[in-house]
Amino acid sequence: MTDALFLTSAEVDDLAEPADYVAVVRDAYRQIGEGAPAEPRTKLFNREPPGMLTTYAAVLPETGAMGGYAYSAGFGAEDAWFMTPLFDAQSGEPLALLDGASMNPFKTGAAGAVAVDALARDDATEIAVIGSGAQARGQLATTATVRDFEAVRVFSPTAENREAFAEAFDDRLDADVSAAGSASAALDGADVVITATTASDPVIEDADVEPGTHVTAMGQYHPEKNELPPELVARATYVPDIRERAAQDAGSFLAAVEAGLVDGESGIAADLGEVVAGDHPGRTSDDEVTVFDSGGTGIETVAAAHMLYERASERGRGQTIDFAPASEALTGE
Repeated sequence: MTDALFLTSAEVDDLAEPADYVAVVRDAYRQIGEGAPAEPRTKLFNREPPGMLTTYAAVLPETGAMGGYAYSAGFGAEDAWFMTPLFDAQSGEPLALLDGASMNPFKTGAAGAVAVDALARDDATEIAVIGSGAQARGQLATTATVRDFEAVRVFSPTAENREAFAEAFDDRLDADVSAAGSASAALDGADVVITATTASDPVIEDADVEPGTHVTAMGQYHPEKNELPPELVARATYVPDIRERAAQDAGSFLAAVEAGLVDGESGIAADLGEVVAGDHPGRTSDDEVTVFDSGGTGIETVAAAHMLYERASERGRGQTIDFAPASEALTGE
């Protein structure tokens, strides 16, 4: 038998600051860029009741951990549940099982922040956020740790939501945070743009994205989820989290391919791991438009989960659960 920890969201949600997530996720993408394995998500759809079961995984040898997410969304409860198994990358033994819900916006946001740090101009001072939900909050909280933004403008269709978002972050960040009346107004003068929505149609206009802008789109997790206009994808240096995922379910990239504006694989400049590892330069000029397409991977999931597991262990948190090795339990008797 071997011991592992079961950790609830409440037991891990105060263990790390946004910058901590960014640091471990950056290192994780470096490992992937240097050859560590990660696979795009697998999604299984149920018709009745409608729902989706999703899994994805990664191995981070230098971190010493491997695992990923298994989560459900929809079905009868019409909610989502995030289970995060974590294994030791040396022995293969289970380390922990985490309720991964509370870390989700921050580990996903950290991937976006790593991309902003790698691809946005060094002198970026203004950021536009399209969306005002949990994922938008996680994206801004983490991205604000990699650049000294002076102005933040947020737009979402419901005025009450965008104003509440702006008020909360105006107190939280050393920047002028305001609600914009439209996506176009939010993008006016922005050096960095974040889209964090569940939109099926583009939420920004190509003409509003000025030369030199970096765009992080994190709602690209289904062929029909399409936050960016195809013209923007075509003119940008396009960098997904995992190269193989772009052709699988990155809605904006697939729309650009279907429109004949992008020629499949050649439209992908690099994946984020290649940029972080130094195998691709990423941005090469101040006038270049860059796009990071974030659909969620096991890379940031394993990195964040291992950090939280180590910190929870140090503080004596969690409940011990036992796992029997196959050599003992897999008997067929």
